[in-house]
Amino acid sequence: MIPVTPDTELSLRFQNQRAVVSPWGASLRRYLLIDDGRETDIVWGYSGGSRKRGGQGDVLIPFPGRVANGRYAFDGRPFQLECNDKEGPNAIHGFVRSLPWSVREALVNKVTCEVRLDAETYASRGYPFSLDLAVTYELDAQGLSCAFIVTNVGDRAAPVGVGFHPYFTVGTSLIDEAEAQIPAAGYLEFNEQLAPTGRILHVEGTCWDYRRFCKIGRQHFNHCYVNLERDSARMATATLRHGPSNRAIDIVMDSSFSAVVVYTGDAIAGAPRAALAIEPMTCGTDAFNHPEWGLKRLELGEIFSGRYRVRHRLMS
Repeated sequence: MIPVTPDTELSLRFQNQRAVVSPWGASLRRYLLIDDGRETDIVWGYSGGSRKRGGQGDVLIPFPGRVANGRYAFDGRPFQLECNDKEGPNAIHGFVRSLPWSVREALVNKVTCEVRLDAETYASRGYPFSLDLAVTYELDAQGLSCAFIVTNVGDRAAPVGVGFHPYFTVGTSLIDEAEAQIPAAGYLEFNEQLAPTGRILHVEGTCWDYRRFCKIGRQHFNHCYVNLERDSARMATATLRHGPSNRAIDIVMDSSFSAVVVYTGDAIAGAPRAALAIEPMTCGTDAFNHPEWGLKRLELGEIFSGRYRVRHRLMS
């Protein structure tokens, strides 16, 4: 078994595609295309643990987004999470993005990382539940896929949410120049500390309606979109594109994902608005306090799984 540090990285290849993942947090660090020796970034990424900015490529389990004031109740019991959010007194993004994961399988084009969250370890941090987690990245003819499996290996039902934090680029110096399409009819209203108020606002008639392509411009996105619109196969597709470069990136989410956070990275020191985070999430922000927003109640021995895919294409 290889020792895992924040600098441990594995390279995947398939045809003209390359991806770099790390068992440190099971993070996606790079995804790019290679043509005549030239590299075209699809994911705005990094190499080396100290170079990560703005949560690039993080895996967010067992809660993506924020839990307001770090407090929630489950099955009638109150719990207090560590408040580790720089924006306010909230818990944010779960526990696993700074953990060493084990590499279960490593092939030329595919890698699976796994880790266990143990109730004895995390009870003092407000999460007395045991989960086995696995994340698989794979390159194939359709692009890059990311699949997760969560298994309840504890002695009680557990609240579970899963999210991912990739940033995407279509080659612009600022994301303002690109266009986005977000297939969502609503978004969560946030307070000044970026915690939901409990209200879902409709996008229709607002500047946040991106169900049809709109230029990002100077919009400051840090929004959790819900009520996703799906095709006949129950897939929801968000797209980033740039006409002058003839490039488009589709993020295709299966039915396990009920929300997507869109973030323009305005607060990232040294690289504000360099890329657009399109974050597939199985539940809305603060779903621990609003289970109707997609929180998964995972029963004893139950398995929860899902997949999203990144597909690059030329527009013409």
